[in-house]
Amino acid sequence: MPDAGDTPGEGLPVDADAADERGGCGASGLSRREVLRRAGVAGAVTLGGVVLGREALTASEVGPATGYPHPSTTGASAWPGPRAGDVATAGGPQPPTLACTVADPGTGAASAAAASPDGGRAVEPAESAVASSTGGQHGRYGHGVAAPTSLRADHLDAVTYPPAVDGRPGVTRTYDLPVTARQVEVADGAVVEAWTYAGSVPGPILRATEGDRLRIRMANHTSHAHNVHLHGRHDPAMDGWEPIPPGSEFTYEVVAEPFGLHPYHCHTAPIAEHIGRGLYGAMIIDPPGGRPPAHEVVLVLGGWDLDGDGRNEVVAFNGVAGAYHRFPIRVPVGELVRVYVVNLLEHDPVASFHLHAQTFDLYRSGTSLEPDEHTDLVALTQGERAILEFRLPEPGRYMFHPHQSRLAERGAMGWFAAV
Repeated sequence: MPDAGDTPGEGLPVDADAADERGGCGASGLSRREVLRRAGVAGAVTLGGVVLGREALTASEVGPATGYPHPSTTGASAWPGPRAGDVATAGGPQPPTLACTVADPGTGAASAAAASPDGGRAVEPAESAVASSTGGQHGRYGHGVAAPTSLRADHLDAVTYPPAVDGRPGVTRTYDLPVTARQVEVADGAVVEAWTYAGSVPGPILRATEGDRLRIRMANHTSHAHNVHLHGRHDPAMDGWEPIPPGSEFTYEVVAEPFGLHPYHCHTAPIAEHIGRGLYGAMIIDPPGGRPPAHEVVLVLGGWDLDGDGRNEVVAFNGVAGAYHRFPIRVPVGELVRVYVVNLLEHDPVASFHLHAQTFDLYRSGTSLEPDEHTDLVALTQGERAILEFRLPEPGRYMFHPHQSRLAERGAMGWFAAV
């Protein structure tokens, strides 16, 4: 139910007619949407994908040629969140441009740093490039919870591709993380009352270089107390555990350190509810001099407890179940890929990340420039994170998901499409 005093924002519309056109189910003739209404998402999960999902993996489902862009090379400019008037969608807002305010350490002058991908677009993969992992040879692959029917290929770009490095260390970077309440559709037929940082779940990707000063403003526009707790090293006075009352705001000022991958999230009790309703995100702190150029992707694992029973009926990377199953993440064949993986899944103490058909260099927490091991799976407890680097040598789809099958089947399964 909406919170008293909260103003719901705009989310993905629930288009029942569009969903019903996907066909009836069994002899009953009920549409998948109607079965979902009667059984609930948890019941649909129990049905093992018969009701939701069971989408044929055809070459056409990789997405339109103008879908996902190539990720930027490593970067340190930042995205402060949506501008006034931007429309919130499931998993994240879609601001047409992204920018942050950066103050030059020498002059103190502020400038806007672009935070968009490099503009390159992946070409549509040929059918032969993906046939080995699609329905063409192996039949259908389905999972229990499907993406919203209204999800577009670019809906999650802002929370998938980190802003690019601007190459200016020692600057002051200012970010706005207003907390708002709004409805978002997180799976086919599942609309939740979410709490968001800057209108998206997860919140904006924050990025800086080690030694930069971060100024993070949080204005609380809900009827509940919230805050922003940053992982990493900082002054304990800026630790973010103090609740910020409704209608109030606070500015956190910290030095970005150490370099690595750090989550941020609300730390107001009950913490599981505040994180579980969407108040979390990822912060990348680059080492001085940066990392080798790569195609970069951020994947934050989270869940949605739809009925308040302390269990996640929906599990998703970047807020929306099945998003990268429907629209695979495109990367060029043979080029370096860097994936920032964060586990902020409440109610499940251990998750993991498994890549099919390839192995990766693993940098735990990203606080070292030397890999900890070379593997195809990393276990992640709550709040744990890792940086993965790999190349995909052959064209095709490479599946990724938690190795806990119940999490994958509830929506946390996707593909990298090497093209």
